[in-house]
Amino acid sequence: MTIKVIIVDDQAMVRAGFAALLAAQSDIDVVGDAADGRQGVELSRRAHPDVVLMDVRMPEMDGLEAARRILEPPAGVTHRPKVLMLTTFDVDDYVYEALRAGASGFLLKDAPPADLISAVRVVAAGEALLAPSVTRRLIADFAARPAPRRRRSVRLNGLTPRETEVLELIARGLSNQEIAARLVLAEQTVKTHIGRVLAKLSLRDRAQAVIFAYESGLVTPGD
Repeated sequence: MTIKVIIVDDQAMVRAGFAALLAAQSDIDVVGDAADGRQGVELSRRAHPDVVLMDVRMPEMDGLEAARRILEPPAGVTHRPKVLMLTTFDVDDYVYEALRAGASGFLLKDAPPADLISAVRVVAAGEALLAPSVTRRLIADFAARPAPRRRRSVRLNGLTPRETEVLELIARGLSNQEIAARLVLAEQTVKTHIGRVLAKLSLRDRAQAVIFAYESGLVTPGD
């Protein structure tokens, strides 16, 4: 299946470079590009891409607001592509907000070409683009932010003890393989537990699971 992609970035050279790289792949089709967030939202509604590459900082409408509008469309709009945020910084306030809004992860603009191609395929497949090492940086920065202690969310009550344990380990940055080793489970069993956690909590992917674990009170920064 061909992956349809649009590129939203205010730098023409970035759009052209990414488009040329992705279009050279047999399984990726670049169906359009836009120079700001407002145009990106309109293009997404017309082109129905599978993946939107979204720059964080742009004029007219930044990538955060554009991601929100794409991922939380008005009544009557049913298409919701995956959104991959592009940033020049390893950790960025805008990226955290985008993850909360449902973006599937983030990618540094200066990442190697192979990483960009892989990122599009990973996100299109429904996975979060948060490798364990990136997740750990995300968590470290999240933990450094002062936040009041929250009551545990009642949504956690729907999880089994094992599912709760798996969610906590995801939030602490462990990979599936590391979770399997920690809990003495098969890696496929871990994947099954993660799938059930996401379904029960109505989370799109691992990125939202990390955010939820902290914001629900399951994991407290500094623990």
